[in-house]
Amino acid sequence: MNERKTIAGLMIILMVCTSLAGCAGDDEEPIDSLVIAYEVRDDYVNIDENPQSFADYLAEKLNYDVTLYNVDSEGAMLEALRFGNADIALMDGGSAWVGWQQYDLEVLAADQKSDGRTHYSAHAWVLAGSEMAEAHLDENPYTDPFSLLQGKTSCHTGWLKSAGMLLPMGYLIGHGYANVIGDPNDVETMRNTIYGFFNENASIPDSGTPYYGYSGAVKCLSEGFGDVAFAKDSTVASYCDNEDSTENEEWCLDMDQYVALPEFGKSPSHPVMYNPETMSESKADAVRSALIGMSEDMDASTILSDVLNTPGFVSVTTEGHMGSYSASIQNIPGIAAYYNDKYTINSSVIVNMDKIVLAYEVKADYENIDENPQLLADFLSNQLGVQVELYNVESEGAIIEALRFGNADIGFMDGGAAWVGWKEYGLASMAADLKSDARTHYNAHAWVLADSDIAAAHLDDDPTTDPFSLLEGKTSCHTGWLKSAGMLLPMGYLIGNGYANVIGDPNDVETMRNTIYGFFNENASIPDSGTPYYGYSGAVKCLSEGFGDVAFAKDSTVASYCDNEDSTENEEWCLDMDQYVALPAFGQAPSHPVMYNPDMLDMQSRTAVLNALMSLNNMMYLENYSMRGTIYTGCYDITVHQIDESLDRNLCGDEILSNVLNTQGLTRVNTQEHLGSYSTLIVNIPGISNYYGEKFGISS
Repeated sequence: MNERKTIAGLMIILMVCTSLAGCAGDDEEPIDSLVIAYEVRDDYVNIDENPQSFADYLAEKLNYDVTLYNVDSEGAMLEALRFGNADIALMDGGSAWVGWQQYDLEVLAADQKSDGRTHYSAHAWVLAGSEMAEAHLDENPYTDPFSLLQGKTSCHTGWLKSAGMLLPMGYLIGHGYANVIGDPNDVETMRNTIYGFFNENASIPDSGTPYYGYSGAVKCLSEGFGDVAFAKDSTVASYCDNEDSTENEEWCLDMDQYVALPEFGKSPSHPVMYNPETMSESKADAVRSALIGMSEDMDASTILSDVLNTPGFVSVTTEGHMGSYSASIQNIPGIAAYYNDKYTINSSVIVNMDKIVLAYEVKADYENIDENPQLLADFLSNQLGVQVELYNVESEGAIIEALRFGNADIGFMDGGAAWVGWKEYGLASMAADLKSDARTHYNAHAWVLADSDIAAAHLDDDPTTDPFSLLEGKTSCHTGWLKSAGMLLPMGYLIGNGYANVIGDPNDVETMRNTIYGFFNENASIPDSGTPYYGYSGAVKCLSEGFGDVAFAKDSTVASYCDNEDSTENEEWCLDMDQYVALPAFGQAPSHPVMYNPDMLDMQSRTAVLNALMSLNNMMYLENYSMRGTIYTGCYDITVHQIDESLDRNLCGDEILSNVLNTQGLTRVNTQEHLGSYSTLIVNIPGISNYYGEKFGISS
C-alpha cells in the first residue's frame, strides 16, 4: 500500500513538473514573440555573418520566439514596421528619419561607432589664413565664417552624401545663408542651390573621380581647387595625421593648415527602430536591455562584430539621436520625396501653410488706391494658394520684433534695420528691391578734387602712395549725422582699416563726433537738416566751394547734380566733371531687403514665397498691345507669353512693384551677399548696435 502511494505521488509530481516550464529540464515556453526586419542572404560564405545567430541570441536572453522578417531594402523595413509585420529593424539614418517624421516610428537603441560614439559631426574644413578661418578664430561675434562661404568654391564628397552635402547645405539653407533656387519639392534643385550660393565650379563628384568621397573632398581643398571641404570631424586626421607618416596621403598639408568651422550637425549611427503603436513599452524596454547588454556578454561578441558591425548598443531617445540631423536635413529641397522614391514608399509629405503674414505699415486711407499694400497681399495669396495677411507696423523696429517673435513671416525693411535683425536676432534676407539702375546697392566713395594730393596718390599707379592715409587732418564734408554713405560707411572703413582711432566710449555712438574731429579736423562738416551743406548735394557743394577737402557720397551723386544732359539743370556751384575724382569704394549700402526668420519659416514655405515674389518681375500691364493680329489690353506674363485681360491693372506685377514697393523689380539674395559689405564696415562704428536698438525700440 505504501509503495503504491509513493508511486502515485511521484506520478503526480511528474505531471505537475511537466506542466510547469523548466521543472522537467525541458526548454521554457516562449513568453512573447519578436520579429526582426533584416535583409537575409540565401547563403553566407562566413557562417558567423548569418543574422540568425542574432535572432537566436535574443530568443535565449528574452525567452521570446524570435524570427527574421526578410526584406530587400530600407523602404521595406519601414513598411514592415509601419504595418506591424516586424517589431524592430536596424537601419541607416536617412530611412530612420523618414520613419520618424512620416510614420512616428521611434528609436529603441543605437549602435556605436568604432570610437564609442553614436554619431559623427559634420564640419566645413578651410585652410588656415583664409578669411573663413580668421573669422572663426577671432572671437568677434560680428564676423561670421559661414556667411563668408558665399561665392567660394566648395568641395563635396558626392551627391546627397550626409556630411558632404545634406548636413552642410541643410544648415546653410535652414539658417538663411543660402536660398533654394528652383522647385522646393525636387531634390535636383540642390545643384542650382549649391552653384548659386557657392559658384559654378563647386565640386559635386561622381564615384571614381579624383575628388570623390571624404579623401577626395579634402584633396580638393588641399590642392587649391576648392576653398572649403565638407567632411566629418575625423576625416582630415584619418588621412593626414597617422602615426606612421608614410600612411598619410601625398596631397596632405601639415595638420595646422586645416581649420574646422563649428559643426553643422550630427549624423546618427544606425538606430534600432520600432513602432510604438504596435509594440508595447514593456516589450521595448526588454528588447532595449537585451541589446545594451550584448557588449558585456562574451557570447555576443562575435554577433556584434560579424553580424552587426558595431562594438555595442546604447540607449538613446529619438530626438537626442536624430534631432540635430533632422534640423538640417528637413531643409533639403525635395528630400522627403527623394526618400519616398528611393524606398518606394506609398506616401508623400505635403507642406500645409494656413497663411502667410506680411509685416507692413498700413495707412488708414490711401489717396492713390494703387499704393495699398493689400494689393501685394492679394497677389501673393493668389500665387501661393493660401491666405496672406498684413500685420500693421509703425516702425522698422516693429518689423524686426514681428519677425523675431513669429507675428509675421516676411517684412520689407531698410539696410540698417535689416543689419540689426541679422546680427542681433538671426533674421535673414531672401530678396531685395532694385534701385533705378537695376542694382541692389550703391557704392560709397570719398570724392576729392583733381588737383589735390589725395587724387594724385590715387591716380599715380604707385602702390606705396595711399590716398586714404592722406585724408588725415583734412576737412571732411559729410552728408549728415549717421548717414550711410556720408558717414557710417567711410568712417567704418577708416576705423576698421586702422586709419582712424575711436576717441571716447566705444559703446556710445556720440563718440563718432570726436573720432571724426580727431582724424580729420575740428572744421569737419557734420550738418543738420536745412543747412547749406546737408545731404548729398550739400556734401559735394562743400567740396566744390572749397570749404572741405573731401566729400563723402554715393557713386552717382556728382553726376546727378553736375552732369545732366541739360546743363541748366546742373547746380550753380558745380565744377567741370573732370575736376571730381572718386577714390576706391568704401563698401556697398544695400537696397531694401525682404527679411524673414529662418527659425519660424520653413524651407518649403519660404521658397514658395520667394518664387511668388519673383513672379512679380514677370508681369507687365499692356494697353492696346498687338499680338498675332489681335489687340489686347491686360496683364502680360512673359514666362508663358499670355495676357490676362480680366486682371485689374493694379494687380499686375509691374504695377505692384512700382506703386506699392517703389521699385522696378526684386531679385533673389542671401544675407551675406546683400548685407555683408555693409556689415563689415558698420560694425566698426562705436555704439552702433546700442544706437539702433534704441532707435528701433527693440526690447531685450
